[in-house]
Amino acid sequence: MIEKYPLNENNILPFLTTQIEQQNAFTLLNAACQWMRAGGKKEAAQRFHYITQLFYDDKVLAQKTASLLCQWICQLRLYPLFISCGILGREGFGREIQKRLYERLNPSFKDLNDLRDIFFVLFCEEKDADWLQAVAIQDWVRLLDVLQQHCTDRDRENVHNHLRYEGLFAIEMLAIWIAAEELEPELMRLDPSLLDADSPFVALQREVSHWVSARRQHCHYDDAHLQVMFTQCREQIDRLHKRGSSAGSTLGVAHLLTRLDQTLDRLATLMDLFQQDQLPPRRILMFTGELAVASAQTHSAVDLWKQSVKMLARSITQNKSDHGEHYITRDAKEYRAMFFSAAGGGILIALMALFKVYLGDLIEDRVWRGIAEGLNYGIGFTLIFMLHCTVATKQPAMTAARFAETVDNGQGKSVNLQLAQLLIDVFRSQTVAVLGNVTLAISVACLLALGYQHYVGTPLLSDAEIAYQQKSLDPMKGSLWFAAIAGFWLFFSGIISGYFDNRSNYLNLKMRLRNHPILRRLLTRNMRYKFAEYWHDNYGSIMGNLCFGLLLGLTGLVGYLLNLPLDIRHVAFSSANLGYMAISGAFTWQMFLQGLVFVLLIGIVNLIVSFFIALWVALRSLETEIESWCDIAQCVWKLIKQRPLSLFFP
Repeated sequence: MIEKYPLNENNILPFLTTQIEQQNAFTLLNAACQWMRAGGKKEAAQRFHYITQLFYDDKVLAQKTASLLCQWICQLRLYPLFISCGILGREGFGREIQKRLYERLNPSFKDLNDLRDIFFVLFCEEKDADWLQAVAIQDWVRLLDVLQQHCTDRDRENVHNHLRYEGLFAIEMLAIWIAAEELEPELMRLDPSLLDADSPFVALQREVSHWVSARRQHCHYDDAHLQVMFTQCREQIDRLHKRGSSAGSTLGVAHLLTRLDQTLDRLATLMDLFQQDQLPPRRILMFTGELAVASAQTHSAVDLWKQSVKMLARSITQNKSDHGEHYITRDAKEYRAMFFSAAGGGILIALMALFKVYLGDLIEDRVWRGIAEGLNYGIGFTLIFMLHCTVATKQPAMTAARFAETVDNGQGKSVNLQLAQLLIDVFRSQTVAVLGNVTLAISVACLLALGYQHYVGTPLLSDAEIAYQQKSLDPMKGSLWFAAIAGFWLFFSGIISGYFDNRSNYLNLKMRLRNHPILRRLLTRNMRYKFAEYWHDNYGSIMGNLCFGLLLGLTGLVGYLLNLPLDIRHVAFSSANLGYMAISGAFTWQMFLQGLVFVLLIGIVNLIVSFFIALWVALRSLETEIESWCDIAQCVWKLIKQRPLSLFFP
């Protein structure tokens, strides 16, 4: 366990003097870091300035400190820090997070001759990154200047040679790592051309080897071809990222590609630092600061979790973005197709709502009824999808990823106009989808209720059921809260769809089904190929719709079991229930219109919640943000003034 040193402004000078006399460079630095950590972000600059001023005021102290640190640095192994800190480990996400958690329970032995372990001890808390970043680079330069001024020429030369030796060795190791990464089976699956002898990663390693040899001999080296290899490697990594979206990605693949990106960036940074005989002090300081912050962050398992989830989220949201493009209507043909598709969905939703009423009468047990309702929703939504019909409010969760992609690819006023136009397109698409769903759901529900009443002689819904349905629409009775829950499940179903689409690509489901031994016996070649093609293309959507339905049905059951206010309200089912109520009860036009307004409010909440949660996740996965919603709103208003009807008609 590392000893604690309770320093303050009164005892710090005697402490420094004692450690210098005892030649304890590590203890000196560790105590200084502890003092900076205790001050936190607010006092970081002030405390750092105080330490720096001590050296300016006491030249002997500065000279002895500089000499001690120079001799100490020359005894350390530096390259392990250069090649590992801030770069994801080879073990993958699961092993890495397990290692971090175990490190907290049973810390490993730290070799104080290795700078990587020293940084791990010095910056031993995640919050160390806060005070490190609170100290301006100018203050670090000022501290380095005062120590450098009191450094002997011999010490300065020894440190320079040691840094250079360790840095060039680290560059060699990183280049070898990059060349070896292409043999990873996952990367070869994404791009079989990596098996070629002249892949850019191997070519880069050769060029780096020549560059390092030249630097060791202090010879000039024309790095034009080397820069070309760097460019080709980055292009290759970009291709692998894109192939991961189409060929399927896992957390392991995302981890591997991110590690490859980080390794290439670190190689470029080190080569930039060591390309001249004289090392640039300011850039060395900035690089050291980056390593210190990265070392502090290695103490956080949560940080690694967030980083890894973000990797996979990017691939999943990309699949949602690809699907989202199909839910945006931009011309009259697409507009009509969306309406008729939603109308078909409205018919089936009216039947599903009726079947739910039947299940309520048939099954008394609340648990089994909740499961049956979930299956009713799930199978119904899946059937709607397979019949090429549409459920209103499913689109926003998909189109949000397309929206985020536009933000990521554009900048300035042009992107605001694109986003404004996309918002108008999405609003128009949603309007016609809701119109198709609600119109047909209410109409079919009314016809079914009339038919039932005509042939049976009694209303379809009892007075108690009518009262329950009226209460379920009332915003004052929690319907909008339940609509928000449904909106969250709409978003989550989009994530599920993206996950299974990604899984389908990763498993190459199409080729597996084409060559499945049982299917080869049961189906002809043509039927087998069509079956495989259909499942590969629609696996995510089918699973997303099925899970969405189950989530809707089981939410009320969970609320019942936990005695919590959990239930769902969806615009399409609420409209169908309104139709059944209108015929079964003594409804006036005023009551019907009020119910219709409540239904539309439910739909608005469904749409807003699902869209903005999906947009938030998509923006975070792409590590981008919207600069100004006000500017986008102004662009929307400008477009509406130019073409008011475009808000409702293409």
